[in-house]
Amino acid sequence: MTISNTLKSTFLSLDEEERYKKHLTLKEIGFKGQLKLKNSSVLCVGAGGLGSSVLLYLAAAGIGRIGIADNDQVEKSNLQRQIIHETNTVGNLKIDSARERINRFNPNIQVVTFHERINPDNILKIIKEFDVICDCSDNFGTRYLINDACLIFKKPLVFGCVQGFEGQISVFNLNNESPNLRDLLPESPSKSNVPSCEEFGVVGVSTGLIGVLQVNEIIKIILKKGEILDGRIIVFNLLNMNIKKLNLQADKLNKTIKNLSQFEDFYEDIECQDNIKINKINAKEFETLYRAKSDNILIIDVRENKEFNKSSMKGSISIPLNNLEQKSYLEFIKKESLDKEVFTLCQAGKRSEKASKILIKFKIPSKSIEGGIKKINQIMFN
Repeated sequence: MTISNTLKSTFLSLDEEERYKKHLTLKEIGFKGQLKLKNSSVLCVGAGGLGSSVLLYLAAAGIGRIGIADNDQVEKSNLQRQIIHETNTVGNLKIDSARERINRFNPNIQVVTFHERINPDNILKIIKEFDVICDCSDNFGTRYLINDACLIFKKPLVFGCVQGFEGQISVFNLNNESPNLRDLLPESPSKSNVPSCEEFGVVGVSTGLIGVLQVNEIIKIILKKGEILDGRIIVFNLLNMNIKKLNLQADKLNKTIKNLSQFEDFYEDIECQDNIKINKINAKEFETLYRAKSDNILIIDVRENKEFNKSSMKGSISIPLNNLEQKSYLEFIKKESLDKEVFTLCQAGKRSEKASKILIKFKIPSKSIEGGIKKINQIMFN
């Protein structure tokens, strides 16, 4: 690992010397080690269960620059395990809640936030300025995406996941011979193998434990001390206190990733499917309605800006899915939809379904256009 080329500090302030006193007395860390921590940067993808303990302990350890990527809001049900958030931050963006807590906890830390859901269009730009990447995400699509981006940039990746009373942790891509996520899971789990939100539960302390262990690996990576979990994965079961340490071997075929377009199918999010029922309209019915009543409908195109600029429907409004929950956009949609019927649109119909679920949460009725603009174009031009 090479520390990013930013201006390096050569001293600790009086506050830092007092704050990190117990680190300074450790021969494995000491003054030089604490400076390494101060001059290092870590990106945490996700500010939820794992991310909460990761972020707090990164700040406590004195990591100088911490990045947080998350586009979600704090909900009351999060507080059982997402300890960086508080009751009075329910409804706030997680990145804002986490940043404010870190600033109160350790004002010496620089916090950089990204109010974005990680996707193939933004991940390379986001991760390239950080030394270590910590995966605290909650779905397989994002995990594969983080893994592959780290391979492209040769970034060490600290992996963690939890379910129920169980948790796993490993370090991927530490060096050229290291295994990565594709060595652990060569095939993405199918949706049928992923529990629904009602089935999926987690005991709060499991996210805390795995998150703390992730930070422990990050510290060892930065200091180049101890035995790092490179080529090994630890599996915990907190219900019966069983601990397994498994070996993981690298396959050279899994290191041949040159760009993110090679494995686009892996990045389709596999998330908990909730019970929100949305209204849908097939592309043919929408096309007929569009021709007859275009002035009475509001089309929200939730694709990325570059997709919208390449091809879009006349009169449609571009609001990328990652931005849809922003207050200004929601207020705009509510205002514009007073006398209109709202339709959500994307490339093939999957993101528009998610968009309609988001709008339902904010009491904005809409219909998702099945097949997306791809299907509409086939109908209109064939």
